[in-house]
Amino acid sequence: MNTDQSQRNNMDIETPETSADGSKNLDDDGRPKRTGTLVSASAHIITAVIGSGVLSLAWAIAQMGWVAGPVVLFAFSFITYFTSTLLADCYRSPHPLHGNRNYTYSQVVKSILGGRKFQLCGLAQYINLVGVTIGYTITASISMVAVKRSNCFHKHGHQEKCYTSNNPFMILFACIQIVLSQIPNFHKLSWLSIVAAIMSFAYSSIGLGLSIAKVATGGKHVKTSLTGVQVGVDVTGSEKVWRTFQAIGDIAFAYAYSNVLIEIQASYAAFGNNAPGNFLTGFGFYEPFWLIDFANVCIAVHLVGAYQVFCQPIFGFVESWSKEKWSETKFVNVDHAVKLPLCGTYNVNFFRIVWRTTYVIITAVIAMLFPFFNDFLGLIGSLSFWPLTVYFPIEMYIKQSKMKKLSFTWTWLKILSWVCLIVSIISAAGSIQGLAQDLKKYQPFKATQ
Repeated sequence: MNTDQSQRNNMDIETPETSADGSKNLDDDGRPKRTGTLVSASAHIITAVIGSGVLSLAWAIAQMGWVAGPVVLFAFSFITYFTSTLLADCYRSPHPLHGNRNYTYSQVVKSILGGRKFQLCGLAQYINLVGVTIGYTITASISMVAVKRSNCFHKHGHQEKCYTSNNPFMILFACIQIVLSQIPNFHKLSWLSIVAAIMSFAYSSIGLGLSIAKVATGGKHVKTSLTGVQVGVDVTGSEKVWRTFQAIGDIAFAYAYSNVLIEIQASYAAFGNNAPGNFLTGFGFYEPFWLIDFANVCIAVHLVGAYQVFCQPIFGFVESWSKEKWSETKFVNVDHAVKLPLCGTYNVNFFRIVWRTTYVIITAVIAMLFPFFNDFLGLIGSLSFWPLTVYFPIEMYIKQSKMKKLSFTWTWLKILSWVCLIVSIISAAGSIQGLAQDLKKYQPFKATQ
């Protein structure tokens, strides 16, 4: 397979666009010239990093306490930063400065490691991306429900139950995503990511400010401990262990963005045993209600953009594969120009409309069936952290740099990889146990309490 063909392999997320201006609008590899800027790239990264994972950090820290919690946060942030630098060096291969560009995570793995590892990477990455989009559907609906419940609490008092179903809001979120999913590729998403990044900073800042205010006021709800939730108060010894494992997975999810890094070339007061799973919807706070409402609206808007950042690689993969599989089929390959008022001409592809709409509907249905915020995020983080954030970046760096086996650097990189694998297995076990407990208590389509 020649260079041009390999760069257009079935993992490519971009939709090639022809140019009437010839080679001056093409990059050095013959592809349409990249139009991304530092601002748009930063917006994509912020949208991916400051995601719904940060909302569960208060709960995670509460499980582990003020000693282990910050240590684990720092460890995951350092590991993610370190391995991301290794991954960024693999953007070009075989040489990090003069080699051919790789346009997707999977393409990097294929060009450097190849074979079975490429297949395993694709499987891990796309399972993770699907899980993230389901998780974002859950989180967005919870935030929209929280606005309605916050107003109910303000009007009728905190003693009211204020039951509200998540399902109508999941359907609303899915309808929005069906429209936005028709955006062809990452290059067309910069405006959405910029809006989402602003929303990220807004609700994160509000959450931090409210947390500091709650701690400053004192009271039973802000009692914390150095060792986390207290055994015998709300949890048993075994429950604390399982929750700690799950908390590790939540933190891993909060820091994971390596699986979209190539495509786009990171905490709060703990509330002791009363920490809510999502500190802006669980109701860790009731007042000022208008500020809580605004923060949750920011979350929902942010997740509208974040959903697209994580689903575009899935869309691109399926569409590229389909075009290769059915290269002569007009339904798959032919675009139809449609003039839209105020928007100019838009190229409509019938396969893209059907496939992307179907995907959004499926993720929404799964989210309605299993709306478990903390456990779901923990499981996604556990399953994706080691292979995508640690293993593949390390293995690719070792091979590309031609590192000598059993050298000092090779040895400690391998040790880091194995330690992270063990941590991922432990946290996955905690999340699975939490999901099992949730399933025992869950009744589908019951209103949120």
